[in-house]
Amino acid sequence: MSRARRIMILAPVFLFLSFPAAYEEPSDVLKLVDAILGETPIEEDLWYLTDQIGGRETGSPANLRSVEWGIERFEEAGVPARREAFPMPASWHEEGTTVEIGGDASFRPLAVAMPFSAPTPAGGLTAPLFSVGHGTAEDFKQAGDKVKDSWILVETRELLDLDGLFLEYAEAAAIDARAFEAGVAGIVYMGSRSHGLLYRHLVSHGYRNKHPMVVIEREEAMRAARLLEKGNRLTLKATIRTNTSAPRESYNVIGEIRGGEKPDEYVVIGAHLDSWDLGTGALDNGCNVALVIDIARQIRRLGLIPKRTIRFVLWNGEEQGIFGSLGYTVSHADELYSHVMASSYDIGSGRITGFFTGGRPEMVKAVEQTLAPVSNLGPFTHVDAPVVGTDNFDFMMQGVGNLVANQESANYGPNYHARSDTYDKVDLKQLKLNSAIAAAVTWGFANMDVTWKRQTAKELEHLIATTDVVEQMKSFGGIWFEWNEGSRAKRK
Repeated sequence: MSRARRIMILAPVFLFLSFPAAYEEPSDVLKLVDAILGETPIEEDLWYLTDQIGGRETGSPANLRSVEWGIERFEEAGVPARREAFPMPASWHEEGTTVEIGGDASFRPLAVAMPFSAPTPAGGLTAPLFSVGHGTAEDFKQAGDKVKDSWILVETRELLDLDGLFLEYAEAAAIDARAFEAGVAGIVYMGSRSHGLLYRHLVSHGYRNKHPMVVIEREEAMRAARLLEKGNRLTLKATIRTNTSAPRESYNVIGEIRGGEKPDEYVVIGAHLDSWDLGTGALDNGCNVALVIDIARQIRRLGLIPKRTIRFVLWNGEEQGIFGSLGYTVSHADELYSHVMASSYDIGSGRITGFFTGGRPEMVKAVEQTLAPVSNLGPFTHVDAPVVGTDNFDFMMQGVGNLVANQESANYGPNYHARSDTYDKVDLKQLKLNSAIAAAVTWGFANMDVTWKRQTAKELEHLIATTDVVEQMKSFGGIWFEWNEGSRAKRK
């Protein structure tokens, strides 16, 4: 779509916000929203990050290049920026995976290793293939000792939307636990996307995982399941080559616009810069990286000065365990009392429908106030519940007010972590509208009166005890193990 055509599409919204019936000088937030909805380089930024740089596994050459690119984009906009180091306990890269089905039938399905899968011996790992259906407790009970030292095939539902994605994560954590307890040789997940589309999900044990785990293309996995159901005996040979690093340093990018009245109070808006390597990380999360940069750019271009300091953060290490934002909360521990709000944008380019507000009713009222200038882009409905799985998490667990944009599923789920997560999947028109919403929220929190404080350790204990935070932690890449053993920083 041409730039002129996009501006024509957005013009009714732009005019509504710019010229109220009884004209008066627009407020700063309306000036900012109008600028965001106008002609900006957001599309060019997204194109360069995804098509030119490509997939950005943390620590990879492309990832390091994207860090320098992020600094350049902020500084070209006149926003001071820096690279800030944080520790990664480990990082993982697949060098190659092949799978061969043998026995009563012979074929070679396409396959990828799941992140932090253990490698196989150089000659591969061959074992009987046994189906455990959907991997429920009853399925494993019926299988009994038959799965010991076997590859198990786990059937999946086809993934269509965000609800299905969250369910897939939750179910996988329970399936992994059952499988490891049963002594399997390895786990084979049927791909949940059709037409041979492959993707990666971080395994539930994260970098602590010691088992080989793969995803194979859906149609061939269904073929194997049918053969097994008919009584055929099958074997599976997987050859998985991986590179798992020892603890290493990685980098977030932080752009900053200093506050004019309360420079030592902070509002954070962030999106993660890293991605997996199969696609080019456009929906997850390049489009929202471009959103964050563009908001900073327009605030600086207009010469607006917020009351509080706004930090625009491009997180790293998110996909491999949410380590960049964890590192920030550790490095900036002495400042956390001065953090008013930390927001995360991480669900593609579907329409923002409201915000997750972390189980803090006072945040609902505050975010509603900030959305008033862009109410015509709603309606907005907020979910006052904690969210685990993106870069708000460690702020939340340190008692800092936090928001996660809730978005329509659009095409996010089917393309999530997949080869198909590319530039052409982004809804560029909606990305502009989402940017206007995020700008209004960010500006509002940077300038509003604050009625809440950092939660105490006791208040956080209550949040954990009365919500599903623990169940969510168990689904995401080993976070529960880190939290339970105390290696993940806790509120003191």
